[in-house]
Amino acid sequence: MKPTFVQTVSATCEGLEAAFRFFGAVPCTIVPDNMKSIVQIADALSPTFNPSFLEYAQSRKFFIDPARVRRPQDKPRVENMVAYVREDWFAGEQFASLDGARDSAMIWCRDVAGARVHGTTRQVPREVFESAERAAMLPVPAAAFDVPSWYDAKVHDDHHIQVAHSLYSVPTRYLGQRVRVRVDKSTVRIYIASEFIKAHPRKAPGQRSTDTGDYPVGKAPYATRRVDELIDMAGRYGVHVRLYAERLMGGPLPWSRMRQVYGLLRLCKKYGAARVEDACNRALAFDVLDVPRIERMLKSAYRAQEKAQAGGKLVALHPPRFAREREHFETMKNKSDDQGEGGAS
Repeated sequence: MKPTFVQTVSATCEGLEAAFRFFGAVPCTIVPDNMKSIVQIADALSPTFNPSFLEYAQSRKFFIDPARVRRPQDKPRVENMVAYVREDWFAGEQFASLDGARDSAMIWCRDVAGARVHGTTRQVPREVFESAERAAMLPVPAAAFDVPSWYDAKVHDDHHIQVAHSLYSVPTRYLGQRVRVRVDKSTVRIYIASEFIKAHPRKAPGQRSTDTGDYPVGKAPYATRRVDELIDMAGRYGVHVRLYAERLMGGPLPWSRMRQVYGLLRLCKKYGAARVEDACNRALAFDVLDVPRIERMLKSAYRAQEKAQAGGKLVALHPPRFAREREHFETMKNKSDDQGEGGAS
């Protein structure tokens, strides 16, 4: 009915939708194989269904009765038809495209397979379906089904989870916990087990949706801090620190690298702006964009300095031997001094 090269949930649902439109009805029960797009864990008594496909089945109101593993007798009529479809439809055929194969399948089902006289019943399948079977089936829903995707995510210390390359905020009480996330074309819904905790409009990759109410009182400004403001903060510690932050945030997903820039700012406070400025300058020269590596460079240099000082190999410089105050080098006296001397004489 609708040939495909993949067995994703979306492709499976699209194939079933094409079949339902072709027949003008939805069956009360389907008997699928144990493909991962439908069955996650096969079991003869209590199989575990793919949650996305389970939603689809519930929206279309049909029952899923998967065949047992390696038991073709659970759906013998389907198995018997495989050879007929192969030999009568596509064996020896050549199709210029997948869409061409789908059009050919539709025509063959309607005008050949559906119009023939069945070898066992001696009746025309299409006529039997219209007269007896359609009335026992469910109507086709008018609205298209938006196939969702499910993800596992962790709530980070910045109150956000990352899903499909976008960030979404979660209330403080869920920090550090694992959540389940349902994503469709327009909405992101967040759950812990079966408890619904948050919903966001879906954002494009690289963007984020932040509800300032998810933050504790007084922390909301951190939720709305923009990328350019963070780069300005880095610029206070040096030109190369700012350039390094700009390079970090210059990719297609700046939000995913904000934590690295915050880490860079912490290094400036811990080791001093001058050391971090020098490390960023050297890292940029070699095109190394890795804050943990910057930290390792600073730690290594700091340990080497401490070791040299402890061994007496590095001594702090004292003031130069001939250092004098600035007034010592003045060759002209102030006018007030000259007038004072003249008056005294």
